[in-house]
Amino acid sequence: MSETATLVPVNTVITMLTAISNRNWTQFKKLETEFVNQYGLEVWEDVFNFRLKPALDKDSDRWLLAQWCSAGIKSVKVVA
Repeated sequence: MSETATLVPVNTVITMLTAISNRNWTQFKKLETEFVNQYGLEVWEDVFNFRLKPALDKDSDRWLLAQWCSAGIKSVKVVA
């Protein structure tokens, strides 16, 4: 994990965990966007993989995965 990722305030991670706990996808995505804008994508990857995701219970982890999968495909290109 990068040094910058270790310096991210706990409150920042807690607000994301709260959004997940409340099953509030819109709020989570807003917080994620704000985080990436402030710290960068690489720091987000570290914080998500090493601080946020390991803290999730099984149901929250599944919910988050389901949200990502359901929002993943934006368009389909027809290939002849």
